[in-house]
Amino acid sequence: MKARAELAAAADPYAAFRRIRGEHPYRRAVPGGHVDYRARRRRGAAVTYFNFALAREMGLIPRDHAATLTKPLARAVLDTFALRIVNEYDVARRGVRPSPWLLGPYMATRYLQLQHVDRRGTTSGDGRSIWNGTVRSSGTTWDISSCGTGVTRLCPATAARNRFYATGSRTASYGCGTASVGEGLAAALMSESFLKLGIATERCLAVISLPDGFAVNVRAGKNLLRPSHLFAPLKQNDLPRLRAAVDYAVARERGNGRLPRGGSAADAYRALAEHVAESFGRAAATFEREYVFCWMDWDGDNVLLDGGIVDFGSVRRFGLYHREYRYDDGPRWSTTLPEQKRKARDLVRCMAQIREALLSGARRPLRDFRADPLLDVFDRSFADTRDRLLLRHMGFDRRAERELMGRARPLLRRFDLAHDRFERVRSRRGRVRVPDGITWNAIYSTRDLLRELPRLFARDPEPVSASLFLAIAASSYARRADRKPTRARSLAAREFQSAYLALVRRAARLTGRPTKELLQEMATRAGAANTYARMTGDAVAHAAARLSRARRRIGPDAMYEIVDRLASLQSREPAGRSASEAPRDELARKAFDDILGLLVSYRDGL
Repeated sequence: MKARAELAAAADPYAAFRRIRGEHPYRRAVPGGHVDYRARRRRGAAVTYFNFALAREMGLIPRDHAATLTKPLARAVLDTFALRIVNEYDVARRGVRPSPWLLGPYMATRYLQLQHVDRRGTTSGDGRSIWNGTVRSSGTTWDISSCGTGVTRLCPATAARNRFYATGSRTASYGCGTASVGEGLAAALMSESFLKLGIATERCLAVISLPDGFAVNVRAGKNLLRPSHLFAPLKQNDLPRLRAAVDYAVARERGNGRLPRGGSAADAYRALAEHVAESFGRAAATFEREYVFCWMDWDGDNVLLDGGIVDFGSVRRFGLYHREYRYDDGPRWSTTLPEQKRKARDLVRCMAQIREALLSGARRPLRDFRADPLLDVFDRSFADTRDRLLLRHMGFDRRAERELMGRARPLLRRFDLAHDRFERVRSRRGRVRVPDGITWNAIYSTRDLLRELPRLFARDPEPVSASLFLAIAASSYARRADRKPTRARSLAAREFQSAYLALVRRAARLTGRPTKELLQEMATRAGAANTYARMTGDAVAHAAARLSRARRRIGPDAMYEIVDRLASLQSREPAGRSASEAPRDELARKAFDDILGLLVSYRDGL
């Protein structure tokens, strides 16, 4: 069988693309959970970016396929994903005649969204996306969806104005149904850098530029179901559809090895709820430590069931702990970075409500779950992840991390408090407007301190002066007065270093290594974990715009190489950065160097 499969792959290496034609198990499993659309292929489209590494992992191309977009591969990508749906507006004006050009159907799924006034999910869901289908490779099933394929009836504009819109219309907010090349490249840069950091996320498989200036951005994930897919039938008290959606989620997570097989339906519901609680505790802590803003809110729309990030439209990674930043979305302001923990905890309460609704056959009020044991699972996962990430940012290896987590939590807590004092300091200027919202700038970079201190202490394990400490910590937002070693700042700098060194000495004793040797090892890892060229949201926005303008000169092969190597620079592990040297192609190398300069310029930003 294996030999036969290898022969078939050799004869047609892109056959997997032809099986992606709109079929998806969610359609049959969850009646009423989607709206179907036929689609047409777009002529004149071109592949701007293709994620060769992801395509290999998904089994779409052979494992030994070079990172080269051959003509047959480009044709397979365009035939599969360069689509525009025939929506209700099109049908009303032109009708739909039988045609070999009509493909599908493809589904737009229903889920809860706070942009919709009913707040129950009766009108909301995929407003500009369709699900292309699934592929299975090496025991894992992947979902594939495309953004920018046309406006659906589930968009907020249709709900607000009770009318359908033509794709590309700019007459209503959230009613255009389109996407841009820059948006797709930004998602590719951010998702691949998050992958290197170990942050769960959907990934960008391809960016397809269209002749009208728009784009289709293709995304993939091992399960693209969001909590909001479950929350819509929960809010509507539609228990049959809720059970169907949860049963589908359980089957997918079991099939991909994320949930144990066997047991009763009740066991499966409890296991899924606990899995979500652990995942969201881990995600919320990771977002806080890595300064990731993804606007987590009560509807569970911007995250996946495993806490991974979906839809990068408002996602950012800050260079500093800008804890007051809020995204302005018209009539709504987003949550802030520290508020994401509370929102994630609220999502877990909803999962407890879902679990009990399915076990008992009746939905109880959400207030009944304020002390549910599932919240303890969330809290433990949050605390453990937050502590582990701080140790990794300091540069400790896994062995030292295990020992310190198990036997030195009081020392870790002491350092966390000292670290927190500097991380949270804000500018005296107060709140300021930024292009997409408001913020109150942080002024000290503890990530710079964690990068530089082990190198300094490896030479002389004594605290440095407050002046030098503040000079290292001061960001581009710090004024001259913020660098002055006042008595309070001097004491705080001394405590930061004292708590840091106490933790290092304890780790040295627990692992049986000399302190100087441990610090030298930490310096290497901390240099990678706290890279100087940070990929912030500001940097990504400017980088994506430049890559979009230069896409025809660069070409898809070099575009992939640039994205891959820029993302490698964000890896916490030194070994993960080995591929981040400049590309060989001259044009690509120039673009890479240009964007590397952007990463440095915007390293402290939003």
